[in-house]
Amino acid sequence: MMEALTGLPRGTIGFQAAGEVTADDYRIVLVPAIDQALMDNKKIRLLFELGTDYRGYEAGALWQDTKLGLGHWSDFEKVAVVTDVEWIRDSVRAFKFLMPAEVQVFGLADEDRARQWLIA
Repeated sequence: MMEALTGLPRGTIGFQAAGEVTADDYRIVLVPAIDQALMDNKKIRLLFELGTDYRGYEAGALWQDTKLGLGHWSDFEKVAVVTDVEWIRDSVRAFKFLMPAEVQVFGLADEDRARQWLIA
């Protein structure tokens, strides 16, 4: 499941993933929010939080993630990933150099710092 986070400034969108993320989460929640944000901004900032109850992605969600990444490759200015899941933290750190956006990883206790970094 994925739900939108609130209280973010214009040009910044955020989402929290819990349980298993599905293809419908991408089609119904994430993609429309990104498309809407891009109507008003050349580039957007993304806050993505994976909580302690995050269990992973279903196969269809992985495909949607790939399509989203390729379709919006250069549309992100900054991406903050907030999680305490160690393998995700390590993966993001290992591959962030491939992204055309600035990418930082934060622990769950540092979500406020992640929000501040995004808007700085």
